[in-house]
Amino acid sequence: MNHQKFAEEWIKAWNSHDLDVILSHYSDDIEIVTPMIKLATGGKESSLKGKSAVRGYWKAALEKYPDLHFELIKSTEGVDSVALFYKSIMDKHAMEVMFFNEDEKINKMYAHYD
Repeated sequence: MNHQKFAEEWIKAWNSHDLDVILSHYSDDIEIVTPMIKLATGGKESSLKGKSAVRGYWKAALEKYPDLHFELIKSTEGVDSVALFYKSIMDKHAMEVMFFNEDEKINKMYAHYD
């Protein structure tokens, strides 16, 4: 996998605000772990499993942040994984580590914010 090409496509998908395009990068059994979930759920959850649950969360996030725009700073490659460092919402910097299955779909993602 070309991590730089993936990073550009991923950023472009998010900046399009097209949820179907965004979700096309993820497997049906995706698991995401991010502190942003706690903000959205009032501190009740920190992870979501399954594309349906993730879709609902991201749909609400895109509605809450209609001006959402990510700016890629750097991408790096690991074993069956990619890490993206980018400027996120609320002027935060984010680092997301994404793990891929055999179909090159993201099946696990951990996000970190400053």
